[in-house]
Amino acid sequence: MSRAIRIEPLVAEAFAPFGDVLDAAGAPDKLINQGLCGRYHDRARIDVSDGRAGISIFDAVPRDLPLRLEMVERHPDGSQAFLPMSSEPFLVIVAPDEAGVPGVPRAFRTAPGQGVNYHRGVWHGVLTPLAAPGLFAVVDRIGAGANLEEHWFEEPYDIVT
Repeated sequence: MSRAIRIEPLVAEAFAPFGDVLDAAGAPDKLINQGLCGRYHDRARIDVSDGRAGISIFDAVPRDLPLRLEMVERHPDGSQAFLPMSSEPFLVIVAPDEAGVPGVPRAFRTAPGQGVNYHRGVWHGVLTPLAAPGLFAVVDRIGAGANLEEHWFEEPYDIVT
């Protein structure tokens, strides 16, 4: 069995089981600010369980391809949105849940202007910018208790182009 995962372009339909694609695709929902700003309204389902939504800044080291995927994580108590603060692509890795453990991962490459929101409990790879700067605004749950589960694969996957 091949452990190679090919990277797909990030499109809303393919990513829907895992979360929301954040972008300005299509026509804006309405014009605001004297008609000079298009509002793409309510693009992500932010779910913070018993906590509150917070905005943090992450500064991640860029990674090279092919990438060895040894671990994925999930947050059982809240969603997690990643909004790049540059136009550089980043890698989005997700896996379906199969009875409490991740199934076979999928990998997506973002286009300029795209971010993602992982729904609560979705297995995903760590933040993986492909170029500098790896600066992101992150909207996620702030609250008490452990909100992180990690799963280390017995045999790693290779993420390839």
